[in-house]
Amino acid sequence: MTEKGFRLTQNEVNKEGWEKAQFPILCETCLGDNPYVRMQKEDYGVECKICVRPFTIFRWKAGTQGRYKSTVICQSCAKVKNVCQTCLFDLEYGLPVQVRDKYLEELGQSKVELPHSRVGRDYQLQNAKADEEGKDLPYGKVGAHPMLQRLARMTPYYKRNEARICTFYVKGACNRGQDCPFKHELPKGGDLANQKLRDRFHGENDPLAAKIMKRAEEDLTLMPPEDKSISTLYLGGLPAGIKEKDIRNQFYVYGEIRSIKMAPKQSCAFVTFVKREVAEEAAKLTHKILKINEKRINVTWGRPQVTKQQEASAAMVNGGATGVPTGNTYRPYYPSMDPAAQGNAPLEGEVPDERAVPQR
Repeated sequence: MTEKGFRLTQNEVNKEGWEKAQFPILCETCLGDNPYVRMQKEDYGVECKICVRPFTIFRWKAGTQGRYKSTVICQSCAKVKNVCQTCLFDLEYGLPVQVRDKYLEELGQSKVELPHSRVGRDYQLQNAKADEEGKDLPYGKVGAHPMLQRLARMTPYYKRNEARICTFYVKGACNRGQDCPFKHELPKGGDLANQKLRDRFHGENDPLAAKIMKRAEEDLTLMPPEDKSISTLYLGGLPAGIKEKDIRNQFYVYGEIRSIKMAPKQSCAFVTFVKREVAEEAAKLTHKILKINEKRINVTWGRPQVTKQQEASAAMVNGGATGVPTGNTYRPYYPSMDPAAQGNAPLEGEVPDERAVPQR
């Protein structure tokens, strides 16, 4: 007993559910470009932003030009969603949770959600922690979605580690000048300026996820042509020495192939399927993600083949509509190119142009 009352020992403090860790769960981007990272660690230093339980906080400088970063959620919440403890991006694809869950649900993967009540969150996290070997991880039970492979950011994006904007500079009151560790620029605003941590974690109303999904629909989706007779895919950028067998091994799993035409000089090939539905499925699953001999192949739809008879009929139609003769017989007349029109005598062996003679 002390002068101020009874002293509580460490064992008497209720630490049920508190988390203690030796190293954080981070993505490569948050660690920074410096391979030698010095971290500050404090056990039970801060509450988790999701489950409000104390956990071990880590703080470090993210790279040579990066700012100081720290963990914001506990490892239990990070493992449930398979995200980084700092940026809350998926550890496998480097994408927001909302984008990942949307495309994994199309493959049959159920979305993992934490209850909004504190008691429900604690109960679910306790059950998730019961499996110490990690056999029942919530994610990774299904294959990768083709769109996730196109959107995945597999290389670090160190721009996220840059210093934040100086609020005093925005107000016009920063007097540090070049010694200020924050960026001196005005905020751009927009939807991305209103990002919330809880929305990022739960995968709801995330403006960055909406921007990425819009880009996926507009730029990364290969739309089939309106002509239903087209069932040919164009493969560009083929590596040297590739054989027809290598291409067939990549596409026979989608359906019956009618023919494969190789063009080695142009480093391309044309794969024609028997059914249009099979070609659409193959284009959907291989666009921007197909690799042959460790090289990325460009997959697009082939153009319709035009026969010589169709070319001749089209030329006749176009020629009749414009009144200009078709073929190589027509030659435009310019008076400046005709010596006779300028009053000069024709050269020996040269026939004067009849169109230069004035008509009565």
